[in-house]
Amino acid sequence: MIRIAELRLPLSQAEDPITALRAAAAARLKLAPEAIADLTVFKRSFDARKADLLAVYIVDVALAEPAREAAVLAPLAGDPHVRPTPDMAWRPPVGAAADWSGERPVVIGFGPCGIFAALALAQLGLKPIVLERGKPVRERTQDTWGLWRRSELNPDSNVQFGEGGAGLFSDGKLYSQIRDPRFLGRKVLQEFVQAGAPEDILWEAHPHLGTFRMVKVVESLRERVLALGGEIRFQQRVVDLLLNQELPAPALQALEVENLQNGERYELPTRHAILAVGHSARDVFMQLYRRGVTMRAKPFSIGVRIEHPQGVIDRARWGTHAGHPLLGAADYKLVQHIGSGPAAGRTVYSFCMCPGGTVVAATSEPGRVVTNGMSQYSRAERNANAGMVVGIDPPDFPRDPAQFEAQLGEHFGAGDPAADAAHPLGGLVLQRQLEAGAFTLGGSNYRAPAQRVGDFLARRTSTGPGEVEPSYRPGVTWTDLHAALPAWVTNALHAALPAFGRKIKGYDMADAVMTGVETRTSAPVNIQRGDDFQSLNVRGLYPAGEGAGYAGGILSAGVDGLRTAEAVAVQLLGVPANPLG
Repeated sequence: MIRIAELRLPLSQAEDPITALRAAAAARLKLAPEAIADLTVFKRSFDARKADLLAVYIVDVALAEPAREAAVLAPLAGDPHVRPTPDMAWRPPVGAAADWSGERPVVIGFGPCGIFAALALAQLGLKPIVLERGKPVRERTQDTWGLWRRSELNPDSNVQFGEGGAGLFSDGKLYSQIRDPRFLGRKVLQEFVQAGAPEDILWEAHPHLGTFRMVKVVESLRERVLALGGEIRFQQRVVDLLLNQELPAPALQALEVENLQNGERYELPTRHAILAVGHSARDVFMQLYRRGVTMRAKPFSIGVRIEHPQGVIDRARWGTHAGHPLLGAADYKLVQHIGSGPAAGRTVYSFCMCPGGTVVAATSEPGRVVTNGMSQYSRAERNANAGMVVGIDPPDFPRDPAQFEAQLGEHFGAGDPAADAAHPLGGLVLQRQLEAGAFTLGGSNYRAPAQRVGDFLARRTSTGPGEVEPSYRPGVTWTDLHAALPAWVTNALHAALPAFGRKIKGYDMADAVMTGVETRTSAPVNIQRGDDFQSLNVRGLYPAGEGAGYAGGILSAGVDGLRTAEAVAVQLLGVPANPLG
């Protein structure tokens, strides 16, 4: 087959595009339309840079005479938009085991990374055991609503923990900018479709599922893991690693697990465990540090969640085409590098934009407030929201042992004057400081501190909403967000808001609502691993996904789960048939 990119159609032809695409593809290939036997859309996006909005397609074409393909491609060798369709099939590095009776690998966590690691291991016949601290997805959903409706938090079953991971309560974005030469992202999307997701996620440029659809898909993926011989144990929290210290390098030999249903602890022998715990498993990060597992502090971002009327964003992005049924609710992506002033050198950007969505309470720890965004598949709510966050680096993290004691319960050796780099757990300290401060500022009842943009820019306390009603539940407390964030963050937001308003008309409108704090943009640690995907100093431990610092979002976490599962399979089954990558 032949892949053709950059086929552009007016919006009027995009509702039923195949005839027009066939003609455009034939013209690009210098063929008659009847020479094309079949055409399928690989990807569709929209170009709204000019008043006449265009639909932009990548298509795969099958010729009526397949033997002519090389001859058709030869004269187009200099056209970067015409190439043979690549082989996108999943080709694991080892063949599947038949009737596997050897040791069973363990997957810790059942979010996107853990789900796809478990699925790949099961598809390779290795019968994984999954340990998930939270509850099955529907029970977890009820616990999450308990926080949103009644201000009741379950620390082990919430927006962050439970089947489906943090990605369950989000916009369900299924796209990424990772380098993916093996098209593993395509396998993730195909598995989602097989599990009940709509087929449009295969060809939309920015596909998403939304929370309620994700629930059914996650349940279906769980059943497939079970049908292939896997085992999933919910409400099982890993509390320690048991290591064999007699080998040349420490090696995993078992996990200490707490059954949260009865409080009992037990040992689960394993020499191969994929650590897919997500970015909020702070107790795990601390215990890994105590065990000497190699890790380092990692940059992440902090800020607020900002809400606008969805119509403002639609009109700014789509112009006169706003409201067209093909376009849906518009999204955006903004970046501003601050060049001068008190925030010089900082970068502010939009994060996890949720068209037609809501701002949600996303804490996983008592006495703390965290925001995130969520949308349904329809994206039909009145507001658009996004994180508006400032990038921070390890030198920004606390180093004072007293601050470590206050937030983590012990100093973990912080404050060592001989240490050149930031303490690996310093980012956790900063996150907890900000989240505890937001909890107090919001009224110590899980309401979040909020402020209108006009008041923020004028440095005055807000007393209530304007045109934009905040969607955060269990509610907001109107205040001054300068008290919730460090000055170097608020200074950067002051510089960025007017710049964003010049890029999207109305972005810096006075009545837009900012709700704080947004601190869980990514993991604050990187649990380092080698080319074989194993911890640098603990054999048999495979750090993976967002919690280990190797992914950011559902799709990239799923891809990393696949790659890590392949690495485990290589260790268990022998020499790879295909190179890892």
